[in-house]
Amino acid sequence: MLPPTLFFFIALHLVAFIRVLMLKGTGIAFSSSVSVTVAALILGKSVVIADLLPIINRYPDKPLAYNVAWKTTLYVLVAMLVHYLERLVDFWREAGSFIAGNEKLLAEIVWPHFWAIQILLAMLISMYCTVSELVRVIGGDKMRRLFFGPRPVLDMEDGRKRIDDH
Repeated sequence: MLPPTLFFFIALHLVAFIRVLMLKGTGIAFSSSVSVTVAALILGKSVVIADLLPIINRYPDKPLAYNVAWKTTLYVLVAMLVHYLERLVDFWREAGSFIAGNEKLLAEIVWPHFWAIQILLAMLISMYCTVSELVRVIGGDKMRRLFFGPRPVLDMEDGRKRIDDH
């Protein structure tokens, strides 16, 4: 559960920082670091649970692009729903009812800001799905060696790979 949670912790704090910059001077409140951290924990756990569902790994024998596109689409749709509902909760509290809050949100939402955040989230989710699919195929140990060493090098004498001790 740690890799997706850590990824979403960093990604959502990046999104929150961008939102603060976009909303600076507008008087609109932004999420606190605590709520962003809770959202990262929820998303991390959701990804782990979703990965256990048979529908999520729909194309295991096809090229990686299929599963990356499929998972990215599902995760982006869920992120869009959560993003909208997160805004709705604020307006719901202010308006006093769900319907009034939704109407107020639809009237006052800054759609370019909403879509800018969605585009950023889609890009981050796509990156996460790409890396997680690579790890699934290559293996966690090999990925750690590729990123943090020691890297395998080709032994010129017998043509086999060996671990370089440098």
